[in-house]
Amino acid sequence: MIDVNDLRKGVTFELDGNLYRVLDYHHHKPGRGKATIRIKARDLRSGAIIERTFPSGNQVQDVRLDHHNAQYLYNDGEYYYFMDTETYDQFAIPAQVLGDAAKFLKDSMEVKLTFYEGEPLDVELPITVDMKVVEAEVAVRGDTATGVTKKVVTETGLEVQVPAFINQGDVIRVDTRTGAYVTRVN
Repeated sequence: MIDVNDLRKGVTFELDGNLYRVLDYHHHKPGRGKATIRIKARDLRSGAIIERTFPSGNQVQDVRLDHHNAQYLYNDGEYYYFMDTETYDQFAIPAQVLGDAAKFLKDSMEVKLTFYEGEPLDVELPITVDMKVVEAEVAVRGDTATGVTKKVVTETGLEVQVPAFINQGDVIRVDTRTGAYVTRVN
């Protein structure tokens, strides 16, 4: 068991038979009365986000997660398939569990898979990913004092706001945490 006062961003716990990872944590201590802990967490199986408030002193079930390095292979629309780089075992993860992370996956990409009792739950992506631009809007010349941006579509279907000088065929680096353009890759 883990005390709710010890919950922090990134901690995984079990509640009502579901596994959650803390996304946001707020400790509130009123002038009188007991402190409360308010968390925002993501269900690792379904991808749903919950907000929950606990009185100070409550406990939740701690869980032990296993992490394996893996390589992304392919998807069939419903599942994304990965191979453990040490054992060569293959795993299928439902698209709804991956959520927005699926837009960053490229063939043969190295990722870290999170498992709970042999069940794959989550994919940890590298911080940045290099992607080829397959569609780019035509840049409008003119007012460039404010930093003109345009929307492009990458090889995985991800839409990114980029500076006007990025063209179709360019390779850009994208931050997987925010989905934002970082730089053009030569």
